[in-house]
Amino acid sequence: MSGDESLIDELLAGEHRALARVITKIENRSPGYRDLVSRLHEHTGRAQVVGITGSPGAGKSTLVDKMAATYRERGETVGVIAIDPSSPYTGGAVLGDRIRMASNVGDMDVFFRSMSARGSLGGLSTSTTDAVKALDAFGKDRIIVETVGAGQNEVDIVRMADTVAVLVPPGSGDDVQMLKAGILEIADVFVVNKADLDGADRTVKELREMVHMRDASPMAGHHGAGAGPSGIDDGDDEDERQPPIVETVAKTGEGVDELLSVLADHAEWLEATGERDARARRRYADEIRTLLRADSAALVEEELEARGGLEGYVDGVVAKETDPYSVADEILAPVAEAVRERRDRRQD
Repeated sequence: MSGDESLIDELLAGEHRALARVITKIENRSPGYRDLVSRLHEHTGRAQVVGITGSPGAGKSTLVDKMAATYRERGETVGVIAIDPSSPYTGGAVLGDRIRMASNVGDMDVFFRSMSARGSLGGLSTSTTDAVKALDAFGKDRIIVETVGAGQNEVDIVRMADTVAVLVPPGSGDDVQMLKAGILEIADVFVVNKADLDGADRTVKELREMVHMRDASPMAGHHGAGAGPSGIDDGDDEDERQPPIVETVAKTGEGVDELLSVLADHAEWLEATGERDARARRRYADEIRTLLRADSAALVEEELEARGGLEGYVDGVVAKETDPYSVADEILAPVAEAVRERRDRRQD
């Protein structure tokens, strides 16, 4: 039995050390990591995956800590991936030496892992997807993916989740306005954290108005969250639900039980409507396209290297001896020819 086969067997048997080693291989893109992820795939699909995003300072880390602790009190196992987009200038970690879920230290049934972008947020999205598969195959009941910010890159990463919760700090009109730029569309649940601070009521009201506006848009019905105790339910249509708005105080744990209840409601809604399978299909389609783009780009780079690099072609373009389209056609010609020949053989 090879080392990697043994590693997979240990992971599937519940060995946390093996899980950590697999995720390290995934994050580092070590030789053979793709085969590891391929073997894990058939064992996935059981965990509930929750994405937590929102503006910096919204209290995501504290809330995730309390969520994990509450799940553990209920006897459920938890995996947490904290996205850590390293500084493109220094390579330093934004999360740094953050207190690693202090209430859960020493409890391996809450498996915490910080993942770094290492200069490639696109690559981080794929790495995070693979790490979620490892946690799922391991048997974690709940997987939480936490992002540092709420930019487009973080949004792309958190799309892998079954349920996306967007945190908004109270009294922050700018943050609510920022939501209109795009993140509003991915929210299944809104969480107004630090709800004991001034401005929480106004933030809830603004979010409520924005949710109604979204419901009236062509995107209406694309996100079902189920109406929780603090949520908004749009009539009787079970297939068109507006995202609930839950108020929490993560420091004290206030509202966390309600949030977990809303997340459970949403999971049930996904199953009942078939939306979970539909989202999984969309995610797999996106994942395949992402891998095809990355692998195709690597193949092109390999062909360029074999031809002596790009500079000679650039010289020709600058001298008007050729043009970018002709260069691309020339470099891709052998790849395209090989693909077409193989397709023709299959059709014969």
